[in-house]
Amino acid sequence: MTQRDLNRAVARATGESVDTIEQMGFGPLDDSAGGSCGDPGPNTIDWDADDDVRLAVRYVRRRRLTAVA
Repeated sequence: MTQRDLNRAVARATGESVDTIEQMGFGPLDDSAGGSCGDPGPNTIDWDADDDVRLAVRYVRRRRLTAVA
């Protein structure tokens, strides 16, 4: 798969334009990075877990601000 093919496939899957995908810099993962179904490897982000952390931090900050005010 060429870089162009990859960009088009990602654009189709995400609904973004190919230009946007090119700017984001998607690239193929090498086999040494992990990647079995149970272990996604170090090149992945669990966005749900990331959102949970952000929401928890935001909640704590709001509680501190209301307690100080």
